[in-house]
Amino acid sequence: MSNSSLLTPGSTLEKRYRILRELGRGGFGRTYLAEDINRYNEHCVLKEFSPVVHSPKAAELFDREASMLYHLQHPQIPKFRELLRTDLGGNPSLFLVQDYIKGQTYEEILISRQQQGKNFTEAEVTQLLFQLLPVLEYIHSKNLIHRDISPDNIIQHDADKLPFLIDFGSVKQIAANAVLQFNGQSDTAIGKQGYSPAEQMRLGKVSAASDLYALAVTALVLLSGKKPQKLYDINNKTWDWRSHVSVSPNLASVLDRMLAEQPGDRYQSAKAVREALKDPKLSHIGSIISQMVTMNFVGRPFKNTTQTATSNHTPVHQNPQIVNNNPTFKLIPWKTLGSLSVILVPGILAFSVVKSGFTLPKLPDLPKFSSRQQPPNTSLEEAEIVRQEKIGKRRKNLNINQDIFYQKVDELYYNKYPEFQGRTLTEKPEDAEIRRKWYEVAEDLLDKLEKGGEL
Repeated sequence: MSNSSLLTPGSTLEKRYRILRELGRGGFGRTYLAEDINRYNEHCVLKEFSPVVHSPKAAELFDREASMLYHLQHPQIPKFRELLRTDLGGNPSLFLVQDYIKGQTYEEILISRQQQGKNFTEAEVTQLLFQLLPVLEYIHSKNLIHRDISPDNIIQHDADKLPFLIDFGSVKQIAANAVLQFNGQSDTAIGKQGYSPAEQMRLGKVSAASDLYALAVTALVLLSGKKPQKLYDINNKTWDWRSHVSVSPNLASVLDRMLAEQPGDRYQSAKAVREALKDPKLSHIGSIISQMVTMNFVGRPFKNTTQTATSNHTPVHQNPQIVNNNPTFKLIPWKTLGSLSVILVPGILAFSVVKSGFTLPKLPDLPKFSSRQQPPNTSLEEAEIVRQEKIGKRRKNLNINQDIFYQKVDELYYNKYPEFQGRTLTEKPEDAEIRRKWYEVAEDLLDKLEKGGEL
């Protein structure tokens, strides 16, 4: 009889964790939803790995791996709270205790959609990639490989809809080897058939490229609604997914490289994938949100030039007119800026000079006006202007460079809302929701910085 069968709803483990229900079970034990009595009945997850403790060497490795997971600090990875050794029915047992993420796995979401005859769209999958790649980048920087990426190991958080990466296979690997060694067998490899690459399943060799391979398979499954085995030609050892899914050439090219048979032919980092997903023609255009209020209040000094937007954003030399020994600037009402189109692009909120042939220089954000200088008509509500002004003041109080701050906000914004890629942005009411989300990201970053966080 399994030790975990002793844990039933209502029972308490170590006088601290009250079992609510079983969440699932696998080869190494069961997973439970529990209440942490010592933390005001906060929900948490208990993952059982009882076989490990039968091997002292494996238990040591398991402890070391759990310690690494415990020290991971990322908002899209459930926090590992503790490694709990206990005794159930006279048998030693081992549990990982981690935060509970309320939401559905992407496998559950896909099943629900298929019941309505739908799969994930390209925009949704692209968004998922942009939201998960920074997580993998962080994990890999800690010399950890997830090993088990698939739709059922990604949870969409109910609160903010961000994907959370769960169920690290590296711990399963140690647990599996412990059991096999205890039984006198050779090592085995952990992964999910169809999702994990051949070198991982056959040889147990893993790298960042292994996780990226599994992430690409996950993307194809969500797009097509088909199991990996239906998309892979086992005879030719090639992926035959294009007959099932139609996506943009850039995304198709990125997925193909992520799925290369040889690890060396794949992208070697999550950052490289993220860069490849961006449109290189638009990846160096400057931020617009930081200039929106300025454009509504005051014009930009400029001189005619054939200069266009470049990657280093060299500003046009300013030529203010001198009147009564006071510098004044020519007002450019927002409504007359018909030659400007504002575009949201990967990683940044951007503007592009379409017809004018000049680059607008950046001014200090949110300037004040003299009594002689009144703002032109604007469709922005006063409350929104005040909100932008507060953001600018908070940034200044922290003594943070304007360009660095807005670039960071843009990066965080696109990581959270990559679906706005290519979306034309205006000051019109219909775009108020997009702007509101940007302000929220900026304010969240300021909150973090004001508490001593790093940019």
